[in-house]
Amino acid sequence: MPDIDLDFLDRTEILDVIKHVPASMTSKDGTVKRHNTGVYCQPIPVNPITGNASIDYKTAEERGYFKIDFLNVSAYKGVRNEEHLLELLNTQPVWDLLGEQEVCDQLFHINGYSKLLRALAPKSIEELATVLALIRPGKKHLLPICQEKGFEAIKDDIWQKADEAYFFKRSHAISYACVIVVQLNLICEMVSIECS
Repeated sequence: MPDIDLDFLDRTEILDVIKHVPASMTSKDGTVKRHNTGVYCQPIPVNPITGNASIDYKTAEERGYFKIDFLNVSAYKGVRNEEHLLELLNTQPVWDLLGEQEVCDQLFHINGYSKLLRALAPKSIEELATVLALIRPGKKHLLPICQEKGFEAIKDDIWQKADEAYFFKRSHAISYACVIVVQLNLICEMVSIECS
């Protein structure tokens, strides 16, 4: 089953206009609660008390239901329209800024990793995606190899499924790296406007 995430500045704007049922999830202690981001845009059994799906999202997937994660991503704050977004995405960022703590701490998913980014010095979306994958528990064991031999040395292992540990799929990492490029270029754009 595919895993679909949709990013929004404010997910409630879309959820207010589409018919949906919030997904349910079972926590480690066995309690069932509302999934943080997942919804079903198809008919699914509903718990009449909570209004959530009456079956856990994993069970729902096994039964053929399709969950979509609607994510709030504040990284898009400042993007004026689709044209502006594409311009920010297609502008080569100042990659060295990723190693600057003041800048890095403002960025989606990599805040707090400025030293690592300075050491690995990614210079492309693919390399930044690799860094995003490396900081997940399922791939941290590849970090020393990457630091010693570079990105090329781990390219065959970084996107392989990790057993039970949390890891990023390549598609997620690439998408998140694109968001970071947009954010980085927005920061540079704002500084440029303030200086003019």
